[in-house]
Amino acid sequence: MRVLICGAGRVGQGIARVLAREKHDITFIDADAHLIDQVTTEFDVRGVVGHAAHPDILKAAGATDTEMIIAVTYYDEINMVICQIAHTLFSVPTKIARVRAQAYLDKGWKQLFSREGLHIDMVISPEIEVGQEVLQRFRTPDAIMTATFANKHLQILGLELSSESPLLGTSLDQLTGLFPELEARIIGIGRADTLFAPRSNDSLQEGDRAYFAVRPDQTSRLDVILRRDIKDLHHVVLIGAGNVGLHVAAKLEQERGVRVRLIELDGKRAEFAVASLRKTIVINGDGLKPDILEEAGSRDADYVISLTDDDKTNLLISNLAKRLGARRTLALVNSPDLAALSRDLKVDAVLDPRALTVSKILLHMRRGRILSLQSLEDGAAEIAEGVILGSSTLVGKPVDYDNLPEGITAAAIWRDSKILFPGPGITARTGDHLILFFEQQMTRQVEQYFRVSPDFF
Repeated sequence: MRVLICGAGRVGQGIARVLAREKHDITFIDADAHLIDQVTTEFDVRGVVGHAAHPDILKAAGATDTEMIIAVTYYDEINMVICQIAHTLFSVPTKIARVRAQAYLDKGWKQLFSREGLHIDMVISPEIEVGQEVLQRFRTPDAIMTATFANKHLQILGLELSSESPLLGTSLDQLTGLFPELEARIIGIGRADTLFAPRSNDSLQEGDRAYFAVRPDQTSRLDVILRRDIKDLHHVVLIGAGNVGLHVAAKLEQERGVRVRLIELDGKRAEFAVASLRKTIVINGDGLKPDILEEAGSRDADYVISLTDDDKTNLLISNLAKRLGARRTLALVNSPDLAALSRDLKVDAVLDPRALTVSKILLHMRRGRILSLQSLEDGAAEIAEGVILGSSTLVGKPVDYDNLPEGITAAAIWRDSKILFPGPGITARTGDHLILFFEQQMTRQVEQYFRVSPDFF
């Protein structure tokens, strides 16, 4: 697929990192020649220096033959204009725009992005998506990743296994016998720099990142089995009163028994936060200063969440809060290289906002009846929920560990509003929603499972 990315900043680079793995034909446009030089060198893509909303620049970048345009510059209005020009002058089939301002995203104005409006096929709002992910992490504080599928009937949790885990050294096909009442399934294993779909004879090792598919009402039982000491969170400290920080603070105010302290360096933004929030105590100060963290109560905090727009600041604040005594810390980090330092800095978890954006874009690129998708570990693997059609090669077949090709693991089947985990007597049926974990190189195979075969007619 030919893809034109307008904006070579962090978001654009994050998208390119994943799409380049799939051998898509990518061209960047950016007015910053340094950024263009950076992306063309790192990702081996084409680059055009210029204003992405100018028709001549779009034409020079190949908009005439482009199948998808992704506008992720820093300015909402420019992104919207780019998509409109791409539609009107170049008939680009798929147009995606990054829109940050909440004023545009009010449900009352949804026709703005319709076919009758600006002809934008998908709107990306990183702030809202990141805010929702932070709140999910708040509810599952030990998870390195969370996501929901099957209309929230299935939860995916990424958990790092300690030396005390009773699951270590046990093959996956024995886990059901050991814990027969646990409705959960291991669907992916991250080990060192690899991420793979397991087979029945695989076993877990200390330090593995295990991805569990579990019914939401079973997460507490999973905690007991894994010997995870999960306590209620009552005192939360947030650093950064940007759109994400304000969204998270407002939502946490609605949680019973939760006290929120918000630190913001910019005075005017701090005043805006005071006016926008009802219960949160806002502190105008630098989160990198121990006395400011102390004033916010970080020493006794259950969770310190750093959400500034600077990766290094977020990591350093999280490290400082941990040293002061905070139980858990979470840092917003865009750079994979910096995220890799989190363990050395004793940061409990990092959140990569690019992964959320990439997941939405990949969903739009995937063929077949794929309804939802989550990209994992910088695109090394994905989890997708798709509808099994009558022509699928899976109909009537079991989907247990060893009944699918290597590189693919079935998480669950959603049928008649019930979650069914693969096992004896469970076969795929037409109309089932099947949730699959798959390594990146198995993408085309998974798409085939959810497509209508020409031979079916």
